[in-house]
Amino acid sequence: FSLSVLLQVGFFPSECVELINDKVPQSVTNSVPKPVSKKHGKLITFLRTFMKSRPTKQKLKQRGILKERVFGCDLGEHLLNSGHDVPQVLKSCTEFIEKHGIVDGIYRLSGIASNIQKLRHEFDSEQIPDLTKDVYIQDIHCVGSLCKLYFRELPNPLLTYQLYEKFSDAVSAATDEERLVKIHDVIQQLPPPHYR
Repeated sequence: FSLSVLLQVGFFPSECVELINDKVPQSVTNSVPKPVSKKHGKLITFLRTFMKSRPTKQKLKQRGILKERVFGCDLGEHLLNSGHDVPQVLKSCTEFIEKHGIVDGIYRLSGIASNIQKLRHEFDSEQIPDLTKDVYIQDIHCVGSLCKLYFRELPNPLLTYQLYEKFSDAVSAATDEERLVKIHDVIQQLPPPHYR
């Protein structure tokens, strides 16, 4: 991907990216490269050959060597790799909660830690766990806790560090009507993966 495409898609907000082309000192761009010794030349040739012969990410995934992380992975990167519009973990958990989770404190009370870790491991192993198992039906709060865990571990929060000040200003508006308009305006500025 070119940088302009990534900026457009919203993986790297333009205000957070600084191009360095103009900042490279002229002394560096005009300098003549030093001759490479025979020993270093062989090393460079070896490294080039090694880099070219590396298997692609796709091949590593097919062989089961590489597994894509779900938790603690950048939202845009995860969606790009998985080909989903929203993370499967959130889709599965919210569907389950809408069906079975009309209980007191679904997001306030915490589930049993071992159940949360079991679910996390299954999603991280690219499996979709069966949430209708008795162990999860009897501990519905572990599914709500898993959702919170997913959001908590995003490297860049759902509402993004870049828009933090704007969200803060929006919720500080004087009236409900003004607050609603400002929040709506900031939400429109979210990168597409976060907006969805």
